[in-house]
Amino acid sequence: MPAALAVTLLVVALGGIRPEPDAGAGGAGASSSAAAGLPGRHEPRRFADHAAAIARANAAYAAAHPRTFTLVATGDVLLHTPLWDQARADAAVAGHPGGHDFRPMLAGIQPVVSGADVAICHMETPVAPAGGPFSSYPSFSVPPEIAPALAATGYDACTTASNHTYDRGADGVKRTLDALDAAGIRHAGSARTPQEATTTTLLDVDGVRLGLLSYTYGFNGIPAPGGETWRSNPIDGRRILADAALARRRGAEVVVVALHWGDEYNHDPNGQQQALAPALIRSPDVDLLLGHHAHVVQPIEAIGNEWVVYGMGNLVSNQGSQGPDKLEGLLVRFGFTEQPNGRWSVTSAEFSAVLTDDRGPIRVVDVRRALADPGTDPSLRPRLQTAWQRTAAIASARGAPSLGLRPIAP
Repeated sequence: MPAALAVTLLVVALGGIRPEPDAGAGGAGASSSAAAGLPGRHEPRRFADHAAAIARANAAYAAAHPRTFTLVATGDVLLHTPLWDQARADAAVAGHPGGHDFRPMLAGIQPVVSGADVAICHMETPVAPAGGPFSSYPSFSVPPEIAPALAATGYDACTTASNHTYDRGADGVKRTLDALDAAGIRHAGSARTPQEATTTTLLDVDGVRLGLLSYTYGFNGIPAPGGETWRSNPIDGRRILADAALARRRGAEVVVVALHWGDEYNHDPNGQQQALAPALIRSPDVDLLLGHHAHVVQPIEAIGNEWVVYGMGNLVSNQGSQGPDKLEGLLVRFGFTEQPNGRWSVTSAEFSAVLTDDRGPIRVVDVRRALADPGTDPSLRPRLQTAWQRTAAIASARGAPSLGLRPIAP
């Protein structure tokens, strides 16, 4: 309820309270009591009645005007050499030779991402020092200009726990988080200090406190820098549930858990995913699971009226040589609504497909919007149609449409 309305109700309620004489006290005593402005014996009851009326008004207003917000999430930001070559070319066109501009590459998804109340990306790789040197697979070190481009696209936070988190040691972790901080993007999943590692990432989403947690299945066999295992978060079911409960105690009204898991290039959830997803999402402390790492789209599933996105594929990559589905990904959008009991529920679940069009110039395409746009290059339409059909079929494979999953309207 707006503060002004609450104050108005309080004034109206309390305005009717007036001190009255205590009939059993006798003339002089009653007069002195009234003169002193002390309440009579009926006043506590009247005050309680007015307080109850205010509480009922609060509840009625909240029921008629529940708080809501929308959340958008996408898959791996997985940069390879051709992508930063394209960003360098785009920077030169914009009059900034020698730099990297990833904004044109991501502009196709900007309307949906920036239109959400909160948007979450997954930064899979560490960033390099300004100017490089840069490195692609198997040990990544990518241009830091990706961070401001993600911010310009509309992302508010990125998860950072992945199998590549330790590719460049402690310096890589620090550079990545420093770059996100400089771009105004919050983050979860890795840390620069022990204190940061124990700090819950809480986002303010139009006054709603959202807790963001991030974990990975492993680090490609790379040990934690200096043995400092606090620098990133391995997947452990008991720890995740404890962290989610802690996030609640620290004020989170909604808790989102991001998991870097699954088998690469496999559209089906693996054993770990199928065992752990129900255990996590059924917890009262977890409201949504977001998955990535497989580099292909995996299904979306509703478990007990809560949602699991097993794998969102790639947001942007150059893995086309591994097969066309490696250039495709999910964009998901969930609508959250506060319930009368104060809990939050997902009341709308939507998805679209994204495609990294690698024909040159390399661009990330919102497939549904591009198909609906009469100005889309006709030569791209068959590829877009294939991407949409494949993505929709895989996302729906575990029955999600029967429980409310819908395509995002273009």
